[in-house]
Amino acid sequence: MAAPVVWILLALGQDGSNSTITTWAETSTFNTARLIEPAVYLAAAGIGIGVLATLRWSPLGPLVAGVLLMAPYVGMFIAPLRVRSAVPGGWRLFGDPLPLRLVLDNGTLFFLGLLLVMAAFSLQRWRRWPVAAPAGAGGSGVDDTDPDLFNGLPTDPDTKPPSLAYPPADVPAPRTQPFGGGTPTAGGSPWASPPAPYRPDAKAE
Repeated sequence: MAAPVVWILLALGQDGSNSTITTWAETSTFNTARLIEPAVYLAAAGIGIGVLATLRWSPLGPLVAGVLLMAPYVGMFIAPLRVRSAVPGGWRLFGDPLPLRLVLDNGTLFFLGLLLVMAAFSLQRWRRWPVAAPAGAGGSGVDDTDPDLFNGLPTDPDTKPPSLAYPPADVPAPRTQPFGGGTPTAGGSPWASPPAPYRPDAKAE
């Protein structure tokens, strides 16, 4: 059904466009509004071809339509006069001439038919759209970006988690002694506390 409709629309559009532009060239005057009607016919034919060639229907549709459009032109190689005379030449539609032979003669039918046949054999076109697998089917369904995901997991007893506290909570602060009271403990400083007051009666140790 789509193939003869596209043929008719192409014939109306090409004939109207050709006769309009030829008249402009002969008279050196033009009225672009007269080009609207053939442009509508050609646009409708293009939409029909696009629907057949791109939508994911059964490949049988574009294949059959393409073969039907190619058949008359292929028949011109076998019996050109007989095939051309079999195509009606004096029909009219909506008061306009319907030159079905025009689309056959200029090779448009063969071009569009081959386009549809090639679209039908495109394997990529008939593949199913990818579907995201549910969380329980293909993946674990766990969000590994959750900061609380690894809280509570056992750790190596010899390895303590890093801490930003200074000093660490489980390490006592270094003890210091007053100046002159002895050697400070490891990590201490003699200047950590003020010196002891001077006592003249104190014995040196």
